[in-house]
Amino acid sequence: MDSATLAVAAPQRELAARFAHVRGRSQQLAAPLSAEDAMLQSMDDASPAKWHLAHTTWFFERFVLASVPGHTPWDPAWDFLFNSYYKSLGPAHARPRRGLLSRPSLQQVRDYRRHVDEQVLARLVDGDLGELGEEALQHLQLGLQHEQQHQELLLTDIKHALWCNPLQPAYREDLAAINSVASAQGWVAQDERIITVGAARWPQHAAFAYDNESPPHRVLMPAHAIAERPLSNGEYRVFVDAGGYRDPRWWLSEGWALCETEGWQHPLYWHDDLQREYTLGGWRALDPHAPVCHLSYYEADACARWHGARLPTEFEWEAAAATQPLNGHFADDDQLHPHAGQGSGLRQLFGDVWEWTCSAYGAYPGFQPFGGNLGEYNGKFMCGQWVLRGGSCATPRGHVRSSYRNFFMPPARWQFSGVRLARDLP
Repeated sequence: MDSATLAVAAPQRELAARFAHVRGRSQQLAAPLSAEDAMLQSMDDASPAKWHLAHTTWFFERFVLASVPGHTPWDPAWDFLFNSYYKSLGPAHARPRRGLLSRPSLQQVRDYRRHVDEQVLARLVDGDLGELGEEALQHLQLGLQHEQQHQELLLTDIKHALWCNPLQPAYREDLAAINSVASAQGWVAQDERIITVGAARWPQHAAFAYDNESPPHRVLMPAHAIAERPLSNGEYRVFVDAGGYRDPRWWLSEGWALCETEGWQHPLYWHDDLQREYTLGGWRALDPHAPVCHLSYYEADACARWHGARLPTEFEWEAAAATQPLNGHFADDDQLHPHAGQGSGLRQLFGDVWEWTCSAYGAYPGFQPFGGNLGEYNGKFMCGQWVLRGGSCATPRGHVRSSYRNFFMPPARWQFSGVRLARDLP
């Protein structure tokens, strides 16, 4: 192999190593689950672990391998089963009914994964995939980011499913419980100024970013103060004990109606005795120093109001995070639950808990969706959802950045979502 060929092959070898790592990680996360566990769907918003494993594989087959001349689909009928929402590619099985897919079996899905992995890796190692042009390689890189998103969903979805079981078993009995004392809360003041937010558009620029993160643009950021760390369980418990769930003064109208209808009295997964919480490691004592999590937007907003504060805008959050290293407690740490951070100044902006902002999820000025069928990836969800930032203890390390925009409907509680306070300054 000459030097020119080696230069071309090296990036693909690196991509092959990353592909193998990400795909293997999904299998590791699913390994503790039985076939019965893997087909549980506890609510419409969640999906079975088996479906996550199959859908992420379908993504690579449909957006990468389908472009290879002579490629034969594993099973054409699975295109219907494991498409998610790509209407331009055809109809899909109804999301609320994914838990009814007892066939194909979990083993058949694993065979499907192995087959697609072998096909992709063989082409990457041999350089055959490069013959399709940059688009196939870009789809492959996007597919890896997509799979990491589903790794987090696999964890949050199975946590909800096992919690719904009257036995409330642990996902893993061997997860270590980490208890540490949180440093005192403080505030960081920011002057009014014009800032630039957002990421350069990928793939025109080398660093990966989703289409909803671009383009960079300027915004006026008012004078404000932002809390140094997320709110802790102990600090949130004060809101609960003070009757926060019984007083409509702090709540948005929709949130109060939902609170009454659902009988909310505390965060999801807290026991009614307010002493324990359900985790992926089973029931554990509620750590008063760990960041509070599994809050809806409504709960986060109400608690902020009770504190005489508010949620930060996503731009205030990004301006703060852009000054910090990408350190935090992520899924790779194998604790799968948030815990207290030490130090002073701004901290825990990445990992532990997603942080609700008061920003509606919408398009940036000049937004352009990904090309082709992948244009459906983010843009069509820009209605009625709210932005969260920072990642969580279930997010793979290296997946998020200061410009990363997650989004959920305001009632969502099953994600590792918490709250960092902000307040206006004169």
